[in-house]
Amino acid sequence: MNKVIARVFARRTKATPIDNLAFYDMPGLFPPNVDEVNINVVFTWDIKRAEMLAGQWSSIAPVNVGGPGIGMRGENFTPGMYVKPGYVITSRGCPNRCWFCSVWKRDGDIRELPITEGYNILDDNLLACSEVHIRAVFRMLKQQPQRAEFTGGLDAALLKDWHIDLLVDLKPKQIFFAYDTADDYEPLRDIARRLDNAGLKQGHVLRCYVLVGFPNDTFEKAESRLQSIVNLRYMPMAMLYRNNNGIYDRKWRQFQREWVNPYIVGYKLKCAPASNSSKV
Repeated sequence: MNKVIARVFARRTKATPIDNLAFYDMPGLFPPNVDEVNINVVFTWDIKRAEMLAGQWSSIAPVNVGGPGIGMRGENFTPGMYVKPGYVITSRGCPNRCWFCSVWKRDGDIRELPITEGYNILDDNLLACSEVHIRAVFRMLKQQPQRAEFTGGLDAALLKDWHIDLLVDLKPKQIFFAYDTADDYEPLRDIARRLDNAGLKQGHVLRCYVLVGFPNDTFEKAESRLQSIVNLRYMPMAMLYRNNNGIYDRKWRQFQREWVNPYIVGYKLKCAPASNSSKV
């Protein structure tokens, strides 16, 4: 007989499940009848809250605390367990060694997982996988009732012509890339041109995470990076840097919110020049 497991999430996100065994707070007056409680920690700054929740839920059933926020290595992906149905992870890890990222420290180099059904790819670096695996993922995506999304982000430096052929054939709803370091800009400029030439719409289809607020960053530098992405016809999304304690400057938070507001960013994109090849 399968265990009945309650999943308790230290923080609710857009991808967090909403079924009747998913919880976000203390057990309450009418706790579920379960065999086990798994507390999921996505961010390091939620560890204290997870510890508090573990104490509250320990009277209900045995408690396990896990998740990327505590440095736990990811194993095979179970659809719907810790993210909503439709979200899918087909690989773990990343060969890059970015200073601000915990993925390579936690999960090591790229590991391909069994491919399960879903339309929203959350892989840390899908394009670092083998060609056989990537083509199998795209075949799976073609069979889904919803248009594919790549919100985990694709590595622009790894994008090859055959990847572009697959993307054009798939016609995804949106593709995220990332502008985290200065070295990211040239590949982003190159693929914007290549994808445009291949007939894939820019703007709302091509999106780009832009890291802001890290040590020694300034508002002027951050705005310049974001505007350079707008000029390439990507829809940018500012991602606010936090240390392991989750500390950030409130002024940076205000700045970041302006660059994730779809109305503000959409207006900037509308006013951007048709093309721009300047380097930031």
